[in-house]
Amino acid sequence: MTLDAPAKVNLSLRITGRRADGYHDLETFMVPLALADRLRIDLSAEPGVRFQCSDQTLPVDGANLAVRAAQSFFEATGWSSGISMTLEKRIPHGAGLGGGSSDAAAVLVGLNMLSGLGLGMADLENMAAGIGSDVPFFVRCVPAICRGRGERIEPVARPPEGEILLVKPPFPVPTAWAYAEWARGRYSSATTGQNPCWNECVNDLELPVFAKFLVLPALRDWLREQPGVRCSMLSGSGSTVFALLEGDRSQDWERRVAEAFGPTFWTCQTRLAAGRSDCGN
Repeated sequence: MTLDAPAKVNLSLRITGRRADGYHDLETFMVPLALADRLRIDLSAEPGVRFQCSDQTLPVDGANLAVRAAQSFFEATGWSSGISMTLEKRIPHGAGLGGGSSDAAAVLVGLNMLSGLGLGMADLENMAAGIGSDVPFFVRCVPAICRGRGERIEPVARPPEGEILLVKPPFPVPTAWAYAEWARGRYSSATTGQNPCWNECVNDLELPVFAKFLVLPALRDWLREQPGVRCSMLSGSGSTVFALLEGDRSQDWERRVAEAFGPTFWTCQTRLAAGRSDCGN
């Protein structure tokens, strides 16, 4: 069985409070992208979980969310089978694009189908919440407002459409660090701007992240100045900065970004997606 595990962007991200469990309460508008990792899951005669990944820098044991998701599924359901998983990574890690969380959700969805257990969406989302904050969103994988830690999901009736540009510098931003910096700084709001897909273009994590990684606000501002860009903002905790594009503008963005910021910046033009079936191309 082969599944696509889409990336996401946060078209808005508000931190609304601190929780007793150490996490933060959020209100965020997340949208899947056509850009996706590709996961293959096969039943195996050998017991346990075998996992391999095209990105040799990522762990292949329980430190990887995909492996942790398989272990969580076995523990929660009692279903047991040897499985072999192969992950083709297309989403960079440490990018604020949710690649690891999406991989984990794809494992849960795939094992639910392979096992024949027929667990409902709520059961899978509850299981996903124990793995990571963004994982429940990727189980359903539709444009949605997510609240709480991300486990309260409200699909959006008329999701946004269009082309999007992703630009990631050659370094990650640790998510836990970004939230801790926000809490220490007692920030109350972030930079805002027009966003045609939502009521505001805002990410509360921009302030602490931009204060440390000075190339990121320069990248965002440069993108906002380019013709055909409607809105530009940090996605999640970064380090990816995205730009919503007007129409189906096919421009040589890789060359333009390289000329402005150097050849080590990863660039990808893709599109906002309606769901998992709309991804992977």
